[in-house]
Amino acid sequence: MADVSAPAENRDSLNGFLFALSAYLLWGFLPLYMKALAHISPAEVIAHRILWSIPVAGLLLIILKRTDDLKKAIRNPRMLGMAAVTATLISVNWGIYVWAIGAGHALDTALGYFINPLFSILLGAVILKEKLKKTQIAALSLVVIAVVILTVEAGRLPVVALALTFSWGFYAFFRKTLPIGPNQGFLLEVLLLSPIALGYLVYLNLEGGGHFLMGNATDTVLLASSGLVTAVPLILYANGAKLLRLSTIGIMQYIAPSMIFITAVFVFDEPFSVAKAVAFPLIWAALVIYTLPMLRQR
Repeated sequence: MADVSAPAENRDSLNGFLFALSAYLLWGFLPLYMKALAHISPAEVIAHRILWSIPVAGLLLIILKRTDDLKKAIRNPRMLGMAAVTATLISVNWGIYVWAIGAGHALDTALGYFINPLFSILLGAVILKEKLKKTQIAALSLVVIAVVILTVEAGRLPVVALALTFSWGFYAFFRKTLPIGPNQGFLLEVLLLSPIALGYLVYLNLEGGGHFLMGNATDTVLLASSGLVTAVPLILYANGAKLLRLSTIGIMQYIAPSMIFITAVFVFDEPFSVAKAVAFPLIWAALVIYTLPMLRQR
């Protein structure tokens, strides 16, 4: 959820690596947390993620003394409009992800996040008219073949994986156009979403359908922790990305989906069909082709 930019000196730092690694490891373990909340509706979980993220992100800005940037953004109608778009996209992405983990589609989430960096290349080519390299064309072709294989097996497109890819890909694309720091931008997004989240939770509790403070201590603690679970990795990632090269971030972004893949197969025991046994290696081959030029540049 951050603008990824190379450090000023265009070199990696140990602090940046540790920040980014911590973020990706936390994201990799996130399915275990979400699985524990599978009995709660995704909408309720997302509402809590939004509201509990506000004090975490707000406290960070106060500590860093960067609240002035947020105040300026709130007074800027254009900035608010742009943030409303990114806030909508990230909430959609969260909703699909939470539902998918609870419904036994963790493998599809891993697939979606594996495809995402390649989709970003396609967005750059289509929207920004960036010229594709031969290696990028080859990588995208393998992804298309993998999606076709999964579509033929299921009789439909891999909707969950593609929905996650599109929502996060467009979010990252539009987020880069938001002229505000990553920490301030995240707080602005959750502030914009907070009236809807609060209204929904009030309605839910009035109807007796809520889970927070309803007698189950585990549910209450897990929901109250959603702000830390949401905001901490995003903040770590945002600050790590500033201290690393683009190529380093590009390689490290495979850590989380790899962990999700392992969790889905060996912990959640999700079925690994023949089509997925063919499609996933094709995606991994595409990522290797995509990554090799970055390694050569190093």
